[in-house]
Amino acid sequence: MMIPRYNKNMAGGGGGGGKLSPFLLLFITIISCFATYNVLSSFLRSDTTSVSSDASTSDPIVSMPGQFTGSGLSGQKRLFHVALTATDAPYSKWQCRIMYYWYRQMREKEGSEMGGFTRVLHSGKPDNLMDEIPTFVVDPLPAGMDRGYIVLNRPWAFVQWLQKAKIEEDYILMAEPDHVYIRPLPNLSRGDNPAAFPFFYITPAQHEKLIRKFYPEEKGPVSNIDPIGNSPVIIKKSMLEKIAPTWMNVSIKMKEDEETDKAFGWVLEMYAYAVASALHGVQHILRKDFMIQPPWDLKLGNSYIIHFTYGCDYNMKGELTYGKIGEWRFDKRSYLSGPPPRNLTLPPPGVPESVVTLVKMVNEASANIPGWDDGR
Repeated sequence: MMIPRYNKNMAGGGGGGGKLSPFLLLFITIISCFATYNVLSSFLRSDTTSVSSDASTSDPIVSMPGQFTGSGLSGQKRLFHVALTATDAPYSKWQCRIMYYWYRQMREKEGSEMGGFTRVLHSGKPDNLMDEIPTFVVDPLPAGMDRGYIVLNRPWAFVQWLQKAKIEEDYILMAEPDHVYIRPLPNLSRGDNPAAFPFFYITPAQHEKLIRKFYPEEKGPVSNIDPIGNSPVIIKKSMLEKIAPTWMNVSIKMKEDEETDKAFGWVLEMYAYAVASALHGVQHILRKDFMIQPPWDLKLGNSYIIHFTYGCDYNMKGELTYGKIGEWRFDKRSYLSGPPPRNLTLPPPGVPESVVTLVKMVNEASANIPGWDDGR
């Protein structure tokens, strides 16, 4: 609301320079105070209410105002529990150990709202990391149900964990073993809107025919479905408890549908989470600064996580040779049967900051984790 500036021509009596009536002055003062209150109230409400689920009225990439960075208006920390699903395979173990190391380094730093940590182990039995990493053992899907797609166990693991574990925090960060924290992570969610990373390859609108098998037209436009996976996502525990069973059921139905399985491939479970969330009317705040993914993202910027899912291949000139094994490389898939050795060779000059930082952080973790070389 605009409050007109007073000038002498606005004075009562119609003449130039007449004195204002005391009653008129009192009236203007009251109106001004009321208008100011409404403006401030409107501003605060606009920044704390839920993001509209109507894609036509909201930017799909929602950036949060600066005053909400960290704990929010209350000044109280909104702790989230860090949870990742994992197997007992050596490939999963060494990534979990590095991830947990960096969680511990960042948890107590200023700006962090990280709470407890759980590795949700869906092998059905304890392994040799139980004493090193807080772990909750759950059952895998029945034999053959995942059809060779191990990730299908993720939603089922979360369903069991949410039902059986005592989780003190009101929020949960769904994470993955190949995440390395590079900055203390605050709670990026706001109100009933979880925070998620937008993936360029999750494109519901381009697969509308398939999506409609699981998200009927009466639920609304396909644009209601966010371009996300389940990780990284910071979400209210109460909300995830509702979404997780739907996520599991949609994942299984998608896998059983030959056309959908073929189209979505290894990201099927990510689509399933996006659809399940939309079925519950949930829209996520999309945070591009949630993480970076080397080698495509070159700089750290203000991001919080390095996701090292892609192989990093370079020649000795520091030039990317993606798709061709480089003279220098770091690819997690090179270490399927055991952890990488300590003190990995650093990249040659010219390699982007993101890749150099990743290798340095792997080296620091492996140098400080006891028993790194014992095959765990």
